[in-house]
Parts: sequence; C-alpha cells; structure tokens
Amino acid sequence: MSILPPSQKIWWKEPIHGIEIMWIIIALIWCLVLFAWMPYWHVYGKQNLSNESYKTPPEKFEAKANAMAKAHTVRTESKSNIPVVKPPAGSDVYLLGRLWQWWPILELEKNKTYRLHISSLDWQHGFSLQPTNINLQILPGYETVVTITPDQSGEFAVVCNEYCGVGHHTMLGKIYVK
Repeated sequence: MSILPPSQKIWWKEPIHGIEIMWIIIALIWCLVLFAWMPYWHVYGKQNLSNESYKTPPEKFEAKANAMAKAHTVRTESKSNIPVVKPPAGSDVYLLGRLWQWWPILELEKNKTYRLHISSLDWQHGFSLQPTNINLQILPGYETVVTITPDQSGEFAVVCNEYCGVGHHTMLGKIYVK
C-alpha cells in the first residue's frame, strides 16, 4: 500500500513478482478444477436432471393434465380432495402447479421410467422433490420435461421453492413410489 503515486506511471511494464505468479497459477488451477467439476456433478450429482423445455399455453397444458388424471385416477386423497393418479410405466405424466398446490398427486412404480411434464398455470414456481433434492424452475407458458426412474419406494414431497404469493408456504404436493 502506498500513499504516494508510483514513480513510474506505466505500471503494466513493471515485472511481475514471483509470489504474484504463484497466486495466478493457483487461481487458474482452481478455475479449471471448478470448471471440470460442473459436468461431473451434473452427471453424478443426481440433483438437476437433464430436461427439455417447450413453449406451451397454460390452457393446453391444463387440458393434457386433466385428460391424464381422468384416464388414470385410482383414488382421491381424503384430506385435500386431490386425485391420486397412477399412470402406466413408460407414459407421459403431467404435473401442474397453480396457486397454491401441485396437481394431481402421482403414484409411480419403482424402477419404471416416466416422462414427467411440469408446468405452471399462473406464476413462477419451484419444483423441489424432497428428500432427493431435485430442483427445477417452473414457468407459466413453458412445459419442462424430465425423464425419471424412481429407484426408492416411499412418499416424496413436492415443495414450491420460489416465492409465489401469500399461500406459498402451503404449496405442497406428493409423489408416491410403490
């Protein structure tokens, strides 16, 4: 640190000190490690799935979700009066977010593959599948499609992790895997 200006005004012609070169090399190596870590974590981290996204009007997506629910409803959840839908393995499954619920409740089979289509009818929502910690950003007018193969049985919570209004804290859904 200096109170007086440098004796030479052309600072970039000054030779670089050895300790500065060492820190530049350390920073470069660290950048390369982090750069390599990103694709590794994408493949082996199982947190943010590879997905496709399509522009879809909310009314059209709602019609697809209603048709799937009508065709494959097995029961209605007693507390929330939301249908529980059990689509066949390998099929397209639709889940929609709207103030303040995920609809419908899905019942999937363990070790079977599904194409999960998610969209919002109104605001931006966050799809967070707990406890697996899968996170997706769900936007109205866009259909996000992920291929999933549940490998654990149980009851999984779908939580909205993007603030969507006063009822945000109640926006919960379920996925059963049997």
